[in-house]
Amino acid sequence: MRITKVNRWGASGLHLLISATIAAIALALMLFVWYPPPLFVAAGGKDLLLILLAVDVIVGPLITFIIFKPGKWGLRFDLAAIGIVQLAALLYGMSIVYLARPAFIVFVKDRFEVATAVELQPENLAQAKYEQFSEPPLLGPQLAVAEFPEDRAERNKLVDLALAGYDLQHFPKYWEPYEEHAKEIVAKGNTLERLRKVEPKAASVVEGYLKETGLSDDALRFFILRAPRAWVAVAVDAKTAEPRKMLLYEQL
Repeated sequence: MRITKVNRWGASGLHLLISATIAAIALALMLFVWYPPPLFVAAGGKDLLLILLAVDVIVGPLITFIIFKPGKWGLRFDLAAIGIVQLAALLYGMSIVYLARPAFIVFVKDRFEVATAVELQPENLAQAKYEQFSEPPLLGPQLAVAEFPEDRAERNKLVDLALAGYDLQHFPKYWEPYEEHAKEIVAKGNTLERLRKVEPKAASVVEGYLKETGLSDDALRFFILRAPRAWVAVAVDAKTAEPRKMLLYEQL
């Protein structure tokens, strides 16, 4: 297809199609690999997503529509410049999303905490007791269990670090494989009856999930997950502690 035979509607439409395809691939990567639902919303990625879509799916094709004129001198350069700016904006946005992705979901005390890739310092990752915790996974968050150290000095150090915003979920040297603590986790889980007392909003969302799926609440235990922009109810199997569903119930 020669550029001189395309009008501005055709050029803009083609640009829109290409931009939408690339955006759909990026969106699928974010929503189904790096941020299993509903973690993208819980992590506060909604606003960034809207900006990315606006720049890459709306603004780019719109500029093409405005500047496109068949036979115009320098048209190819203009179109290339638009594409480069769009790609740079997309890569920048994706890099932020990638760094802020939930790398590990850590069971701490009696609930789940999110440890994002950007929060995990290289020196702390290097101290991990288990190799699977020595670097953030590339394809979705990994489960872990954090155990309080027995050493008093270590405990006091953690208290001081907590004041600076760092807790057990930020220190892989205290983590152990999730599956090795399944029975302990299940024992700490809330039944639906108890969840109604300690977290009514979460219980309401859980009840809707059970009604929709037909699952029995006896087969599940329920926990709270704290994320940067929301609270999430986590339903786990009552025998294996394997997470079955995460349900957003309150945004911050």
